[in-house]
Amino acid sequence: MSRRKRATARKRLPDPKYNDVLVSRFINCILKRGKKSVAERIFYDAVDIISERTKKDGIEVFHQAIDNAKPPLEVKSRRVGGSTYQVPIEVRPERQLALAIRWILGYSRARHEKTMAANLAAELIASANGEGSTVKKREDTLKMAEANRAFAHFRW
Repeated sequence: MSRRKRATARKRLPDPKYNDVLVSRFINCILKRGKKSVAERIFYDAVDIISERTKKDGIEVFHQAIDNAKPPLEVKSRRVGGSTYQVPIEVRPERQLALAIRWILGYSRARHEKTMAANLAAELIASANGEGSTVKKREDTLKMAEANRAFAHFRW
């Protein structure tokens, strides 16, 4: 075991518009090259686009999309003897959130719409409806964990 102390989690400040900590964390993940104002504009424009398209509150759709993208299980490689096994493990809530944000942003960047705000809005709407690339990634991760359930006794 390490002799160092465990890193303490910093208190996150909520975003100025919606007063939501999850929104500020998502905006920080959008960030490229330190341009926070650009990241905020992308997110807020995406929320406005979501509100127009779905006729629902954009932040509720955002939260629903994040919840639908969180994976409950994942596989981790574990070397036992001479072979490597994919061992299914439960995902900690903090990591679930990090993976959901990463997947949503990754698949929204891969989309081909006019602007990043439109890409992000389309991916969030698809994820909130239980479809799209992000939810497919979550389902694939879950299927892999279920398929390797026989190796669960190698968990550490």
